[in-house]
Amino acid sequence: MPEVDLVVIGTGPGGESLAQQAAEAGLSVVAVEKHLVGGECPYYACVPTKIMVRGSDALAEAARLPQVGGEASVTPSWSRVAERIAEQATDHWDDRVAVERLEKAGATVVHGTGRLTGPRAVVVTRADASEIAYDARVGVVLNPGTRPAAPPLPGLEGTPYWTNRDVVKAAAVPASLVVLGGGPIGCELAQVFARFGARVTIVQHADRLLERDEPEASELLRDALVGEGVRVLTGVSATGVSHADGRFELSLDDGETLAADRLLVAAGRTPNLDGLGLEAVGLSPDDLEVDARLRAGDGLWVIGDVVGEGAFTHVSMYQSTVALRDILGREGPAASYRAVPHVTFTDPEVAGVGLTEAAARDAGIDVAVGVTDLAASSRGFVHGPGAAGHVKVVADAAEGVLVGASVVGPAAGEIIGLLVLAVHARVPVAELRSMIYAYPTFHRAIESALAELPELPRTPV
Repeated sequence: MPEVDLVVIGTGPGGESLAQQAAEAGLSVVAVEKHLVGGECPYYACVPTKIMVRGSDALAEAARLPQVGGEASVTPSWSRVAERIAEQATDHWDDRVAVERLEKAGATVVHGTGRLTGPRAVVVTRADASEIAYDARVGVVLNPGTRPAAPPLPGLEGTPYWTNRDVVKAAAVPASLVVLGGGPIGCELAQVFARFGARVTIVQHADRLLERDEPEASELLRDALVGEGVRVLTGVSATGVSHADGRFELSLDDGETLAADRLLVAAGRTPNLDGLGLEAVGLSPDDLEVDARLRAGDGLWVIGDVVGEGAFTHVSMYQSTVALRDILGREGPAASYRAVPHVTFTDPEVAGVGLTEAAARDAGIDVAVGVTDLAASSRGFVHGPGAAGHVKVVADAAEGVLVGASVVGPAAGEIIGLLVLAVHARVPVAELRSMIYAYPTFHRAIESALAELPELPRTPV
C-alpha cells in the first residue's frame, strides 16, 4: 500500500490550490478527482456563466447608447459566447492544463472516486474499476463540492432538463425558457437568455427573488428583469413536469401551466458527501462539522461548499489557506466568517457582506441602518440608464461598527470590497466617515449611506 503525506479528495478551486501548495511545500501529495481538476467553477459555473453575462451586458449597453451618445445596431450572436466558453474558458472541458500544473508542482493526480476506509486511509476506484489504496501520514483533505439538486418533482426525472452543467454547453438560444429557481444562478441565466432573445419565465417558490439578500435588492432586481421582458412568478411552486414533442410543460400550484422549449432547474445544490466513507472514521454525512482550522477529526480536514459557510469559490480558497497552515504546522488566524462577501452578476449586480438588517435584528443586535440611492449620486447621474441601485449599511449601534452591507447597481461587486474590509476589520463608523472618497465614483455613495446613520460610539479596532 503506497504511503504519502497527504491525500486530497476533490480538486475544486480550494482542493486544487491546497494540493499544489502542499506539494510545493515539500509534502508528497495525491490529488484525487473523479471528473475535472478545477471543479465546478472553471468548467460549469463561475467562469463560463460570467462569459455569458459579459455577452449579455454588452448587448444591454449597446441598447442604452441612444440615450447617452449615439446610435447602434446590434445583432445578438450566441455562437460567439459558445465559442469563448468551449475554446477559451474550458478547453472543450479538458483538464489537462490543470493536471499538468499540479504535476509540475510535484503532486500526483489520480482520476477516480476516492473514499475513506479508516483514519488516514483512502481507496481510489478508477474508471476501469481498478483500485489503489493510500496511507496518508499527515492526513486527508476532503473537498467534495456539490452537484445540482434535482427537486422531487413528479415527471422531472428522465426529461432533458438543463442544469448549470448543461446550459454552459448550449449551442443555441431556445425560443422560450422556464427557469425553476430565483436564486443567483436562476436570475443570472434568466437575464442572459432573455437578452439573447428567449421568452423567459422565472418560477420562484419564495416570496421574492434572491431571498437571502436584502428585500430592497430583490425588488430592484425584479423591476430590472420585468423591464427587460422576463416574467417573474414568486410565491408559487411547481407541482409537475412533462416533456413531449420537444416541449416542456410545468404545472404550478396556482393552477397555471407553463410551456417552453427548455427548462432550466436552478433549485439549489446537493453536497457530495455520499460515498465518501465518512462512517469509516466515525462521522456522518448528516451532521459533518469542522472546527476553526477546518479539522473534522484527527488527520482529517474538510473544506469547500460542504462546510456550510457559503458555496462560493472564494470561501473554498480561503478555507484552503487556513487548512494548509494547520497541515504544515504554521501559525496564522483561524477561519472567520463574519465578512463573507457574495455577488450576483445580474444587471444591476447585487452584492452583500455580513448580516442583512433582518439577520442582525434576529441576532439581538441594536441595529442602525443607512441607505442611499445610487442613481441619485453624481456618478449615477453621469452614468444615466442602468444606474438604478443603492448602498445600504447595517451597523451595530452599540459597538459603532458595520456588521453588514448591501450594494445594488453597476460594479456592485467591486464597490462591496471596501465594505467587506470595514466589516472584517471592524473599522469604526466614525473612521469610515472621516475618509476621503473619490469623486465622482459609485463607491462615494458609501459615504452618503454612512451619513444616514445616527452618531455612533467610536469603538477601537
